[in-house]
Amino acid sequence: MTTIYTNNTQQSTQQVPAIKMRGLIKRYGDVVALDNFNLDVQQGEIFGLLGPNGSGKSTSINCMLSLLGYEKGTVHLFGSKMSESNYALKKLIGVVPQDVAVIDELTVEENINYFCSLYVPNKAERQQLVDEAIEFVQLQDFRKYRPKKLSGGLLRRLNIACGIAHKPKLIFFDEPTVAVDPQSRNSILENIKKLNKQGATIVYTSHYMEEVESICDRILIMDHGRHVALGTPQELKDMSSFGEQIQIETIDLSSQVIQQVEALEDVIDTQYDGVTLQVKCKHGDHNLLSILDVLNRNNASVHRVTTQLPTLNDVFLDLTGKALRD
Repeated sequence: MTTIYTNNTQQSTQQVPAIKMRGLIKRYGDVVALDNFNLDVQQGEIFGLLGPNGSGKSTSINCMLSLLGYEKGTVHLFGSKMSESNYALKKLIGVVPQDVAVIDELTVEENINYFCSLYVPNKAERQQLVDEAIEFVQLQDFRKYRPKKLSGGLLRRLNIACGIAHKPKLIFFDEPTVAVDPQSRNSILENIKKLNKQGATIVYTSHYMEEVESICDRILIMDHGRHVALGTPQELKDMSSFGEQIQIETIDLSSQVIQQVEALEDVIDTQYDGVTLQVKCKHGDHNLLSILDVLNRNNASVHRVTTQLPTLNDVFLDLTGKALRD
């Protein structure tokens, strides 16, 4: 069978999944970190893996990479069973960890060369890959710098170059934009999309929901080691407990008027602070008109109206709760 590596707009019907996990169970003593966990990531997509702290994200990734053992289940990458000794498969994988993992005693170029050498023994071939990685993350002017002389954004770019220099087909990005400025963040996200267009499958984890929504084709939300929800960003937002949130600046509404708004069929919740009325509604086409009709019939003054559709963050909190996690 011929497998074609393409981006997400041109899927081959003959492709096996880039990642296929079935029935994974992983325990730490009495704690179940993965509870019969399943996952499918298709070749050529940018796949978001989301969950609160302690949800099992890191454990699932470490199991995929065969860095952790597990009690039960199977992990296949590109149709081959993943194991500690499957070095041919490991060469197809790149990892960009959350914590910058570079060697302080080596320069930018030496760091990239060292990590690339773990996969590419040929010196001439490796030098070309190192040069391409440096150019890709735009570190040409910093080749001879050591990490301690680099800014946070430059360090993140070096971290990426070390993980992708050997041109892996499957790349894991774990919180790659933590503590960087907006320009560096934009550069990192654009580079991830470029890698995807060049054929790489991306698994992306982040707590920045707007990033995940902007670059991911599909997203899995997990919690307590289990699959909670899966879909495109829009499909997940359609799972929200409300359809839109309406804010209306209106002064001195009486409790009777607020009760009339609350009595509307599609209204879920109202909050009023004396200046702004906030109304959460179910999915519907005429929610705003119905609320404004109540206010007009009661001669309420309306100054400003805004509406907001559910965000991915709203869905995440709906599905995983608002309680703080360790």
